[in-house]
Amino acid sequence: MSLTNKNILLGIGGGIAAYKSAELVRRLKEDGANVRIVMSQGAQAFITPLTLQALSGHPVATDLLDPAAEAAMGHIELARWADLVIIAPATANLLARINAGMADELITTSCLATNAPVVVCPAMNQQMYQNQATQDNLQQLQRKGITIWGPDSGSQACGEIGPGRLLEANDITQRASDFFAPKLLDNINLLLTAGPTREAIDPVRYISNHSSGKMGFALAKAARHLGANVTLVSGPVNLSTPQGITRIDVNSAADMQAAVMQHINEQDIFIGCAAVADYRVTHVANDKIKKTSDSNTMTLDLIKNPDILAAVAQLKNKPFTVGFAAETQDVIHYAKDKLIRKKLDMIAANDVSQAELGFNADSNALNVLWSDGQQNLPATDKYTLAKQLLSLIAKRRLNE
Repeated sequence: MSLTNKNILLGIGGGIAAYKSAELVRRLKEDGANVRIVMSQGAQAFITPLTLQALSGHPVATDLLDPAAEAAMGHIELARWADLVIIAPATANLLARINAGMADELITTSCLATNAPVVVCPAMNQQMYQNQATQDNLQQLQRKGITIWGPDSGSQACGEIGPGRLLEANDITQRASDFFAPKLLDNINLLLTAGPTREAIDPVRYISNHSSGKMGFALAKAARHLGANVTLVSGPVNLSTPQGITRIDVNSAADMQAAVMQHINEQDIFIGCAAVADYRVTHVANDKIKKTSDSNTMTLDLIKNPDILAAVAQLKNKPFTVGFAAETQDVIHYAKDKLIRKKLDMIAANDVSQAELGFNADSNALNVLWSDGQQNLPATDKYTLAKQLLSLIAKRRLNE
């Protein structure tokens, strides 16, 4: 019940995703929030005020100049009441009007009249979302201090596929909960690595591994929600950048090391979550290596890659340094050895031999070790696990 006694004003725009607002109201209330609703005129074509009144337990505000409400300045009262304003769905039209500072109906007026933080959750056709006018509006809203959650990507009601789906109710509720959560990493500079590296053999082939980057990206997202300034150095992955994250894309271990060392002196915490290739080819071929008819084998001469994690841990003014150990056997034994040998402050070990956990999975479990203790974090989704690990890191860092 992390939203207990929090006053959330939910503004519903006029898009097909407005039907999801019923579930969102239910989720917010389950988490303890007091929810009041204001609807645009267009929203009422998709879902009725009566439905939302029944779910929220309060009359739904729809008219800017409602004679019954205006006796108490109703269009200002709701704006003053809110601890957080969430506009979901925020259509392209609604985003443009909020950005322009228009007060042409109650939902836009509420955004102007509130001192509470305002969050918009975009939802629209993928082409409308990617249109430069919409992107300009979103960038300007961010500069004005408005927070943007989403959108998600996938199939849409119009039959197209792409970015523009409204975030699911659970996701919005979780973000609202995170918004009010204690900012354990407020203004902390955190650098982390994620994903695999690719070590070229020739212009066509490379050596790599099965890392999807999901754990590292979950850590980046959770750290940002906990208040950190996050720089994410990522190997090649098929994942979108979490909101508010500075992302640096790399390919090889050498590229990753260069990016890390370029930014490490400004960091308070470093998390080496990437699955960095241990070896690279000594000499990369300039042209594609061709198969030959007289041999069924090919020999590659390999050389060790730089140890990014150890290099950071050995810095004179090193940040709090956390490593990952992806193992298939004797997980705790190998993790302890890595913790001591590389002089880390903490290490998170996971058993990647379990198909439902680790590489490419959406869930994971960790055994977290430090010099004089350890804690098991049971299997759960990677975002929840990331928050648990970051909480441990924050507490351990303060105890040093």
